[in-house]
Amino acid sequence: MPRPQIPDALLAKVGRRAVARLARADRPSIAERVLGVCAQRVRDRRLRADLLGEAADAQLGRGLTPRHLVQAYGAELACADTQLKAGLRKEAAASLTRALLLAFHRVPHIDRLHSPLSDDPAGFTARLRSSATARAVAAPRGRKTPPAAPPADRPLRLLVVNRANANFLGLLTERYANHPGVELRTLDLAADPELAPLAKGLQRMIELPLGGQAAYGAAVEAALRPHLDWADTVFVEWCSLAAAFMTLVDPGSTRVVVRLHKYESFTYWPHIMDFSRVDDIVFIAEHMREMTTAAVPRLLADDAPRLHFLHNALDLRRFDRPKNDDARFTVGLVGIGQIAKDPRWALDVLRLLRARDERYRLLMVGDGINPAPSPAAGAYHAALEKELAELEPSGAVHRLGPSDDVAGVLAGVGVILSSSVREGCHVGLMEGAASGAVPVVRDWPFVAGRPHSTRTLFPEDWVVTTPQQAADRIFSLTASEEVRAAAGREASRHALSTWDWEIVRDDYDHLLLGTDRDVTDPPATAGATGAGPGNRDTTDRRG
Repeated sequence: MPRPQIPDALLAKVGRRAVARLARADRPSIAERVLGVCAQRVRDRRLRADLLGEAADAQLGRGLTPRHLVQAYGAELACADTQLKAGLRKEAAASLTRALLLAFHRVPHIDRLHSPLSDDPAGFTARLRSSATARAVAAPRGRKTPPAAPPADRPLRLLVVNRANANFLGLLTERYANHPGVELRTLDLAADPELAPLAKGLQRMIELPLGGQAAYGAAVEAALRPHLDWADTVFVEWCSLAAAFMTLVDPGSTRVVVRLHKYESFTYWPHIMDFSRVDDIVFIAEHMREMTTAAVPRLLADDAPRLHFLHNALDLRRFDRPKNDDARFTVGLVGIGQIAKDPRWALDVLRLLRARDERYRLLMVGDGINPAPSPAAGAYHAALEKELAELEPSGAVHRLGPSDDVAGVLAGVGVILSSSVREGCHVGLMEGAASGAVPVVRDWPFVAGRPHSTRTLFPEDWVVTTPQQAADRIFSLTASEEVRAAAGREASRHALSTWDWEIVRDDYDHLLLGTDRDVTDPPATAGATGAGPGNRDTTDRRG
């Protein structure tokens, strides 16, 4: 006998009532299961997406990763595809926007120590890649004119674009502002009075390539065209909103270069960009290229942009200073403002150190973790504060806060620690190594065990897996000041010969200006090993 079909409305009512009761009983995981089971039996596509979305929202609101997150964002994508097929572009754009906001919510990817995207980049994004609406938004619209060769009769016009974050642009803009072969302009989309109101609004940026938002598209075209017409090359910092915005229009004969750091790989922006309007993508680490191309495999297609690996632009020589007399027992942690830095792991290391020698202390430099963005951030912050309250009174931990003189602070640090679960390159660790502090680097769990990881970015002997291994390395290399100083000198030599701007800048000249426009500085002769200059990849490699 066939099983009677429960009406959709009744399933929804039962599911929502159960969730309300279980939520009051503080049993969110069971509530999510009940609503999820009801949603799977619902036949109406819109109602199913609503129920799964409500289940996901309930968990995200508690700072938890929903067990039905992929199903929830996939159900919303199914609605988008149905609407697009019916010619409802605005509605399809709204559903795709909702799906993206669910899939790339900060709780699963930013505010926790694990991410479903890093665990399985291709699997987590599979439904997005199979969505007709998402494919239509990211479909190559191309350019009418191929990028022109650099001009031979005048300086190259270089436009450097960002949106409210130029943290890693200082050395680049300084170099090209003073380069005889370059005419430089910078553009902050958030500060420009004409572009700022246009460079926002995910849904309208999605609807435009679907054939809607004609007035918005005309306004973007009119605002960007003078900048694109002036520039020979546009360098866009961060593969996020600014890059997606710039590719809403045909760049004409202007070459477009985009740099991706780390954060962008955990956002929806690379998934909705038209990469046919980007000529080159720069990754600051091989493991970020590996993760990003796994999540966005169209970056490996034959018609994809050229992919490059160039180290970040860092002025490390200013950190090479004599150490203070008491630096030997000071372990430094520079940058603690994100959960991904996982300072609680550093506290585990500190406890192991002090169990053997109470002279060890941890110096924490930078802003603390903000508990406001989500309950997940609040929970980590509360746990960290509880641990610090136990350690600070004895002097085991000192929180310095932000500093305008990190180089001066590092003169008092004998060991530099990276306790992070994920990084692009971890600038604070590199600065510490350049200062002559002994590097101890956690094998970042987000990329551990992959072909490219912490162990391919740094020398193998720097990398540890557990707090005990970290403590053992510190004990071994701080057995005496002579031992510590020798290890610190070797770390500094490696850092300066691998990541300093004097080494890296030629790669940026070659990428942005072309070989014939490289500055004729004497070539660097420092011999590096591991991830040194001889191993930097500035060529197109998609495999």
